[in-house]
Order: sequence, then structure tokens, then C-alpha cells
Amino acid sequence: MTKDYSYTQNRELSWLKFNKRVLEEAQDPSVPLFERLKFISIFVSNLDEFYMVRCGTLHDLDLVDNQYRDNKSGLTAHEQLLKIYKQTKELYKLKDKTYNDVNKKLASYHIKEVSFNDLNDKDRQYIEDYFKDYLFPVISPQIVDIQHPFPKFKNNSLNILLILNYSEFGFIKVPNSLDKLIFLPGDEFRYILMENVILEYADEIFANYQVNFKTIMSITRNADISFLHEQLDSDDDYLELVKQILKKRLRLAPIRLQFYNNYNDESVDFLTEKLGISKDQVFISQSPLNMRYVFDLIDHVRNKNVNLYDRLSYKPFASNHPPNLDVNKSMISQLLKRDYLFFYPFESMDLFLNLLKEAANDNKVVSIKITIYRLSKVSKIVQYLIDACDNGIEVTVLIELRARFDEQNNIDYAEVLEEDGCNVIYGFENYKVHSKICLITRKARNGFEYITQLGTGNYNEKTSKLYTDMSYITSRAEIGEDAVLFFQNMQMDNLDGHYNKLIVSPTSFKSNITDKIEEQISEAKKGNPTCIIMKMNSLTDRDLIDLLKEASMAGVDIKLIIRGICCIIPGIPGVTDNIRIISIVGRFLEHSRIYCFGCGDKREIYLSSADLMTRNTEKRVEIGFPIEDDSIKKRIIKIVDLMLKDTVKAREIDIHGDMVKIPSNKDSIDSQNIFINNMFYDSKNTDCKENFFSRLKHLFD
Repeated sequence: MTKDYSYTQNRELSWLKFNKRVLEEAQDPSVPLFERLKFISIFVSNLDEFYMVRCGTLHDLDLVDNQYRDNKSGLTAHEQLLKIYKQTKELYKLKDKTYNDVNKKLASYHIKEVSFNDLNDKDRQYIEDYFKDYLFPVISPQIVDIQHPFPKFKNNSLNILLILNYSEFGFIKVPNSLDKLIFLPGDEFRYILMENVILEYADEIFANYQVNFKTIMSITRNADISFLHEQLDSDDDYLELVKQILKKRLRLAPIRLQFYNNYNDESVDFLTEKLGISKDQVFISQSPLNMRYVFDLIDHVRNKNVNLYDRLSYKPFASNHPPNLDVNKSMISQLLKRDYLFFYPFESMDLFLNLLKEAANDNKVVSIKITIYRLSKVSKIVQYLIDACDNGIEVTVLIELRARFDEQNNIDYAEVLEEDGCNVIYGFENYKVHSKICLITRKARNGFEYITQLGTGNYNEKTSKLYTDMSYITSRAEIGEDAVLFFQNMQMDNLDGHYNKLIVSPTSFKSNITDKIEEQISEAKKGNPTCIIMKMNSLTDRDLIDLLKEASMAGVDIKLIIRGICCIIPGIPGVTDNIRIISIVGRFLEHSRIYCFGCGDKREIYLSSADLMTRNTEKRVEIGFPIEDDSIKKRIIKIVDLMLKDTVKAREIDIHGDMVKIPSNKDSIDSQNIFINNMFYDSKNTDCKENFFSRLKHLFD
């Protein structure tokens, strides 16, 4: 059957539009300059990962399946790649302009990236001494000839390319272990990037040759390693297998070639032939290829001049805690009495950490079970789990070793937890475990009682301060009993478990979401009020897209908050004109997943770790969980309603699938800023005299 592509758009091209939106934050004059610089860095790292993973996948598909066509656009893998390359070149131009604009403004604060042409004799001598003392001893130059084969460049590493006499080629790998910035003496914050210093002195390194041309280049490799294609014998060590596969990431097929500032035909012809890529995959950037130095620069300014740092950064804020929670009392005793919802980062993850710490030292706790997908480099959670194990509590940790680009971190933690006596298990061979669940089981008078935490985001102390997520903690027996079954099923490799309250992919999550949408369609056909509000990171599942289109045609009022990839096009008359979609990109990364169905007292709300992407609904173990506490349901709806009223950081998806600015009225609304400035709770008064939402009442009248 021929697919209808009139109301859908390609996933990859939609993602590029999202990354352009990230870059737009770096252009926003209301955003502090250091934060604008960070957004450029985020744009670059996003694009790096996109090429490593998504373009890597398409590259593989192009090689092995010429019949493949995207089910949202009808494009082949090769056609998608050509469109990606074309749009990427436009994004490079926008990034270069944005970078130059931000740098010019930073220069007015005496923060300057300088070139060698800007240096006086004293500065040049300082840089020359620095090069001889700190760079030259660790540099390994290489020529390419019969005795010296073409180098094996690491993924996204920086390298100096030189064309020498008689069209010979030389390379210098920029050391990744050294400081990325070299600061010049003086009161101003003047700096040179390390790769530019090595480039300047490359002629001296190759003093025995005539250097005809030199530039900085980088190769991006396909890092989409498919674990599913690896052969795993029953007696193989899964942990060791993942370690071996990770090593391949440094040596996989090239997918992109970048030059910094300049290149020539000879260098392009040589490298494209050696790398086996086309000239469509070659990009030129007038701004640095690697922007990770940004955070070193900002830290340096903070250490030297904290007042200047404060002027150029977001104002800090203190996280709070939910109403009716007393931080000076036992977390366990309070959680046994009522449900709580934590809204990160406006409320602190420390409250969950306090719960885990208390449970680790509670003689009534018999077990703690948790799923782990991503952790911070230094994790209190791991320490508390080890403490619990040391105190005789049974600790089970389901750790997903295939969390992309966090594999090594998870391997390290898995080994630490195992060595300290925790029961460590891994995910399924064909399904990543992306669920966020922690179950604390305690002895009670008549058996056991449960405290269950379920979340939309990871157990990562660092990202909990940067991502907006929701963490729900309950002592409801039905949820706890489902959690017991979930962990038992995970330990027995059973994906077909039945749960009373939880909806779990790959078996029941998608079918339940489908049922809820179909219920709204049925109500609309009866002439009853209907409403679907969903918030997620990405929407790509074609089945659910088609169902949402059907719901729109039936008259269901649909409001979607989708941060990133959005493959449905709203506003098409008679087709998707009952669908409104916004995307919010601001100070914090919008990361929570919220699914609301119905109106008034009949409204059902689920939070989840899952987006409506096929990989989440069919290829991963995810959990959706119902919110049945009326006060928490009202709170979630008001949070979502406020986001839908955002006119500052929100963009509306138009009929072309583009993200366009929302016209602002006299009451401009920045939802994240309101959450920061108005979420004040009096921790001494559990009745919460000053309720945040009462202060926003006028927005909903």
C-alpha cells in the first residue's frame, strides 16, 4: 500500500530544523553571552553525534538495502543523505556568523580569541616558548609514503594536514590530552586555540620540507555500532563483548570530512580518495571544529573574575521542594503517607538521594532494586547502593551497557557494584532497557510495604540540574506490586509480563497509548468534549502519527509539545488542522514525557521514560505510569498549560514543518523562567501558604 506523505516529514531533516533552533538561542540577545557560546558548542556536539549515529545508519542502509525508503517521506537512504549534506552546509554558514557575532560581543568584555596577526613581539615570544616547552615534545608528525601508510585518524579528532614538496602529504595529530586553550599574559582574557598554535609552527616541525599548504581537518566516523549483529555465544561474557565493540568506534567508516578556515582541491581529492567518501561529505567551517574548549574558557573566567562570569551567565537559582514535604523529617515516613512529584531542576534531585540514603541505612528495608541507563561521572546513587549492600540489604541493579556514548561509564560502575556485592544484571540482547524505576521494599506489620520511584529522566545528578524531568514517588501497593513483577520479569528475560497499572514497552505501552487516542476519537464522534495533550522529545512512530491524524480529522483537540524531531505536520486543512505543536528550547533541556487524555475529571495522565518513537515503543523496555493523585494531576496540567502559553522560548511548528516564532502579546511568557522565579515553597509550612500556581492564576483565566 502506498504511503501518504502529505502530512509527514522526514525524521532526519526535522532533526536538523531542531538543531537550527538550538543555534537560534545563541543568536538571542536576551541570552547571556557565555550561555550563547554554550549553545553554539551544544549545536556542534549535537551535529557531531547526528553524523556519527543517524548518518552512520543511513550510510549502512545505503550500502546494504537499496530498496529501503523512509516511511515518512518516501526517500531512499541515499536521497536522505544528499538532503542532509545540503542543509548542513547552510547550517555551517549560520554557525560561523553566530560565532563571529558572539565573539565580537565578548571582545567588548576583554575576552578575545586572537590570531597570530594580533600578537605583538612579547606575545609571540610567549607562544613560541609555550610551543617548545609544552607542545613540541608530545607532537608526532608523520608523512605519507610507501614506508608510512595513511594514518588511522580517531573519530572527530583534530589534525593538521600539510601538502609538502612534490605533492607529498604530512599530518600532525593534535594531542587530545593537552589544554585546549593557551591564555596570553595580561589583564585581558586573550587566548589562542591549541590547534592554531600547532598549525602556525607546522612549518618548523616539517623543516626538512617545503610546506605548500596547511590546514586543520577532522574526520567523523560512523559510530552506529549495532550490537544486534554481534554473535554472542551462551558462554561469552556480555561485559567483555561490549568492551570489545567499543574499541571499534574509533576505527569505523568515515562519514564526514571537515576543514577549518581553508582547503584546496588537492587536499580534498587526496582525502576523499583515501577515506572513500564523496565531495558532498566535505564541509568547510570558518569557526572552530571542536567547541569543547568553551567550557574551559568559561571556567577560566570564573576562576579569575567571578563578577564578570556572573554578568555573562544565567543567574543562579536555588532548587526547592514540593509542597507538604518537610526536608527535616524522615523521607520514608512522609512518602508512606502520600504521593510526591519532583519537578527537576526547579526541585532538587537531592530529595530522592536523601530517600535512597535513608533506605540504605533503614533496618526495615530488605531490598532496593533500580534500573540504570545514565549516571554522572561521580554518582552518590552508586555509593548509597553499595552502602545498602554493606548493611545487608539485597541490592539489584539492572544496568544498560548500551546507553550510547555512556557505555564505558556504565561498564565501570557495573564492575564496581559487582565487586561490592550488588546483584548486577544487564538488559536484553535485542532490547535496550531505558526504564527509570527504583523499588524499595520494607518489612511491615503484615508483610511488606513498597516505595516506588518512577521517572521521565535518568538517575544522573548532573543532568538533573540541566534537564526538565519529573520524578514520581508513591507507596501505592498496586504500583509497588507491579514494580516487583517488573524486576522479576527483567531477571528472567520475560518481556511479556502483565501489569495492573504500569504500561511497559515493547508489549503494552504502545497499545495502551493507541487505546487512549481511540477513546478520544470515539468521544469526538459522539459530540463529547475531547482533548489530547502530549509532551515528548520526539515523535516518529508512523502508526501513532497516522492515528493522531485520524483523531484530528474526527475533531479531537490535540496539543503537542515536542522538543526535537517531529514527523507530523500540523495545520493541514481537513487533515491535521486540529493539531497544534510547539517546541521549547531554553535554559534547560526539555526532557519530560507527559501523556494526557480526556477532559475535566475524566482526564487520565501518564508519565513515562518513553518518547513516541518506534525505537521506544517497539525496540526498548520502557515504562509508562499513571498519575492518580488529584492534586498532582492538577499540578501537571497547570505546568503543561503554562508551557503551551509560552511565547518567548516556544516555537510553533507550521504547515511546512518549520519552527516559527510565536507572536508575542503584552504578556510575554517564558515558562522556564516562571518556574525558576515563582516556585517558592515555605519548607516550614507544610500547608504551603504561598502556592506557585495561585500566583499564575491570571494566565489561565
